[in-house]
Formats: sequence, structure tokens, C-alpha cells
Amino acid sequence: MHRPLEGIRILEVAQFTYVPAAGAVLADWGADIIKVEHAENGDAQRGLVRVLGLAAGKGGSSFAPIMEGPNRSKRSIGIDLAKPEARPVLEELIRRSDVFLTNYLPTPRAKLGITLEEVRAINPDIIYVTGSGFGSQGPDADKGAYDATGFWARGGSADGVMGASADRMAFMPAGAYGDNIGGMTIAGGIAAAIAGRERTGEPSVVDVSLLGVGAWATQFSVNLALFTGQAPVRDDKTTAAPGNPLTGSYRTSDGRWLQFSMLQPTRFWNEFVTLIGLEELVDDPRFATMEAIFEHNEQIFEMFAEAIAKRPYAEWVETLASLSGPWAPVQNGWEIGHDEALIANGRIVDVVDADGQTQKLVANPVKFDDAPVRMTRAPQFAEHTDDILRELGWDDDTLIELKIAGAVT
Repeated sequence: MHRPLEGIRILEVAQFTYVPAAGAVLADWGADIIKVEHAENGDAQRGLVRVLGLAAGKGGSSFAPIMEGPNRSKRSIGIDLAKPEARPVLEELIRRSDVFLTNYLPTPRAKLGITLEEVRAINPDIIYVTGSGFGSQGPDADKGAYDATGFWARGGSADGVMGASADRMAFMPAGAYGDNIGGMTIAGGIAAAIAGRERTGEPSVVDVSLLGVGAWATQFSVNLALFTGQAPVRDDKTTAAPGNPLTGSYRTSDGRWLQFSMLQPTRFWNEFVTLIGLEELVDDPRFATMEAIFEHNEQIFEMFAEAIAKRPYAEWVETLASLSGPWAPVQNGWEIGHDEALIANGRIVDVVDADGQTQKLVANPVKFDDAPVRMTRAPQFAEHTDDILRELGWDDDTLIELKIAGAVT
């Protein structure tokens, strides 16, 4: 059962990354995802050429990672939901689906006739799922959001990564950062709803907000603030465990960084100081206890920083490979894509793009039965319209009529 959602059909009426990312995860898990795109414009994300100042693709290739990541393994149908002629197609898709998944706001959903009540009137057993900015209730229920606003800024992550002396707001570390985390959350909610329907026969209404995901991610700080009555004080500390020099970050000679997280410093002391070339500190009585290490932490930190600053990143990665204490190199996107652990666990997957070229994509982090992920490229705009319509029972003459009416493309 390494594809536990095989046989489940999900109708996705969504665009950009938040919510489509959920569909991608569910596709990895075996579900059949039919992606509805506007008959003329398609998913608005197809038009993005730059993200966070970076090119979204490259010349001569149809492969655009910003579309491929959240849309791999889906089928695309182009429908103009505002056209009356398109309504029978939409209703038949709803009738044949287990899950209706959307990130459209309440007002557009009402305008297009895809509210909960309207969808359930067609298919009473369908699981109805919305990905929202700020939740389905409250004053902001009809307000849109991107992850930079709902998740990162309002959800607390931006504040959490800025020191007290910061002169500008920290931005997300990657494009669609909160969207992908939120998409994974939605996928989990849908899986639970499917299990619940199997057990009780009752379909659920599921809503996941970017703000809710942001608050969940920062819950330690939020819960602590609620308990103490004040927000945690921000400072410019270099470690999450002040006083322990075997935690925190150290800079290499070539400007790269290493992160250490040895919360039991005496346990790893001799091994660590030996590996970084400070053998003279082995069994040093000045630093024999945790109390002594904490007392002299600034002096020790300076010694460690000086030692690590003498050698480049690549040398340290090789030297520290045998270190038994928790540590990690601070990797960039290229290095993550070639991380041996990710590759060994099948989390970097080959797909063949529309040009016949092999490309690589990150798989979702959940692995079933130690089996590889079966993944195909994202669909091109409306690529599967004809196939899906024939599957639904429309003949070629009707297809032509729908296209002439502008209902499908």
C-alpha cells in the first residue's frame, strides 16, 4: 500500500502554490488530481517569470520549477466556470470526485456556483476543502493572502528570525515557503477526512488557513507568550541555547556556515575539540562540567570560532562527517538537491519534461512502505481537456461545441 490514495479522485479548482501544493502531495500518494484551469488564462502562476528576483525558468525549456513542483502528476482541463455551457462539465466532474479542493475566496465561489451547498447538492458525499488566508470565519474570511503575508508576517515567523537590532524585515528563505508547508498540512487534513468518511460515511468540510499554519509553526513562542503574558524578547543571540558553545553557528574561512546542536556539551566535548584541532582542550579541568562550560562560554565560543574560521566549508564537511553529536552544514538549494540522504531515501525524483528531458523535483517528505515515489511532470495548460471530457462521456461533436462556446479549451 505504498500509494494509499489510489482510486481517490480530487477536483482541484485552485491556482498559485498554496492548495495546488496539497494536490501535488496527494498525487504523490496515489490520488488522481484533475486540475481545473481558466479556459483562456490558465493558472495565473504560469505567467510568473521571476520569483524572489530569480528567473522562474530558462530559455529553450518548457520546464518551470515553480509550476512543476506544486502541479506534478496532475491532469489539466481548461474550463471557463463563468460560462453556462461549462456547468454540465463541472457538475459531472464534481459528481465523480471524492474531494473538491479550492483556494477561491467566498465571494468568487458564490459567483461561480461552487459554494459548499452548491457542490454538495451535486455530490452529497464529497469532501469540501478550502485553503484560505485567515480562516473561514471571522472578519478576514473574505480577504486574500499570500504566504508572505498570512503565514510569514502575520503568523510570526518573520518576527522570530529578526534580531533586536535588525534594520529591515527578514523575508522568507524560499519562494512559496509557507505555501508548501500549508499544502502539506492540507494534504494531511484531506487524508484524515477520507479516513473519516470511510469509517463513518460522513464527508467533512476542511479549511486550512495560512495564518493557522503560521501560528502552528511558531506555537512555542505563541504558547509561551500566552503563558507569561508577554511576547518573548528578541535579541541578537547566535544560538537557541545561550551559554552552550556546542550549539549555534560558526563561520568557515570561505564565508559558509556550520550549525551545531549538542545540548549535552560534556558528552561530546573531547570528540568535538579533537576534530576541530583543539586537542589541548581534551579533559581540560576548566571545562569539565556543564556549569563550567556555561560560565566560560564566551571564551570557549571565541576559541571555537577562531578554529573553524581557519578552514573552508568543504573541508569541515568532510572532517566532521564522523562527529557523533548533532550538527549540519548550512546548505543551499543546489546542495540540498544533491544531498545523499535525500537521494538515498527517494526524496529527489527524476521526471521527464514535455521536451523529453530528464529533470529533478523534490518529493513530499512522507514515504510509504519504503517504496519510490511515482511522479510525472506537471501538465501543460489544458493538456488533458479532450481526454477528460471523453472520459466523462462527451463525444467529439460536443467537444467542438463547447470549445466554440468558449466553455472549455
